[in-house]
Amino acid sequence: MGRRDAVPSFFRGAEFDGLGRDGCRVPLPWEPDGASFGFGSAPAHLPQPQWFDQYAVSLQDRDPSSTLSLYREALRLRHPLQTGEELEWIETGRPDVLRFARPNGWEVVTTFGDEPFDLGDAATDVVLATAPLDHSRMPGESTVWIAPQSLLG
Repeated sequence: MGRRDAVPSFFRGAEFDGLGRDGCRVPLPWEPDGASFGFGSAPAHLPQPQWFDQYAVSLQDRDPSSTLSLYREALRLRHPLQTGEELEWIETGRPDVLRFARPNGWEVVTTFGDEPFDLGDAATDVVLATAPLDHSRMPGESTVWIAPQSLLG
């Protein structure tokens, strides 16, 4: 890899025939405004789209439904739910729904299709969800963690 390869593909323009990695290397927006969205005092070396402002950490930090909040809650639950690495596949009757249980009784359910999936009585033990449930039904393209309260102490 030569020095030329270290130059972002954005600046190489037409001479660069690939997509490059610039899109995955754009700095995280820390603040919703400013030339670098709070990443530093100078403008970013790669252009940052204005829609980045809605994903700034300072805004996501205050939103309980944000991806940042979801990940923080998952990390908080990780230790009380941690168990052996074994898992048991649970038949769901649908090819687009994956469900498995861990040895200590917690489960993960993921819907890969568009259709909701009814969790039945297990919905009362949902401790983490990537999308809001409609009573006992989880929406399509979502994941829930189900755990008895006894595991969370």
